[in-house]
Amino acid sequence: MIGIYMFLAEGFEETEAIATLDVLRRGGVPVKTVSVTDDPIVPGAHGIPVKADLPWKDFLPGTDPMGTDPMDVMIFPGGMPGTKNLAENSVLMDMMKKHWEKGGAVAAICAAPGLVVSQLPDIDELNVTCYDGFEDNLKEKGCNYTGGPSEVDANLITGRGPGCAIDFGLAILSYLRGEEVSDAVRAGLLLPY
Repeated sequence: MIGIYMFLAEGFEETEAIATLDVLRRGGVPVKTVSVTDDPIVPGAHGIPVKADLPWKDFLPGTDPMGTDPMDVMIFPGGMPGTKNLAENSVLMDMMKKHWEKGGAVAAICAAPGLVVSQLPDIDELNVTCYDGFEDNLKEKGCNYTGGPSEVDANLITGRGPGCAIDFGLAILSYLRGEEVSDAVRAGLLLPY
């Protein structure tokens, strides 16, 4: 898989998806949203429908993991039951594992680190964060849970929850484009340092 994609399942946390997407696009990152069903309209956890850039059927043909590198990112917003729906999509989870094994980056926020990222192999000793109450699976895998707003460790980026969505987006942006671009977007959003 070559590119940067955010995966949306019914019941996703709208703030985490939209704030992250907005920050990345402000920073010039060509992220695309993908519905994990063939319907491009995905209802969020709070009843806000979002039209994904790609329905599942249009995404799947371009998912060959050959050529994947750390600048290719799979992004998973949290929310319930959205995160559960992502975690139960075996095709998507297999794709994520292959992506990770080829060196691709994974970014997840809220419940997604605990339910989605915890399915990855070889994540022991990485620093992670997630929504309170979803850290047990990560700890069982040997991760270091920090409880911070966001964490970047190697090619894994995690965020804590809705109130940390902009910080999470800026962490991904910094990973992809550097601190200077991230700082410029932060300044444009009038966020304190």
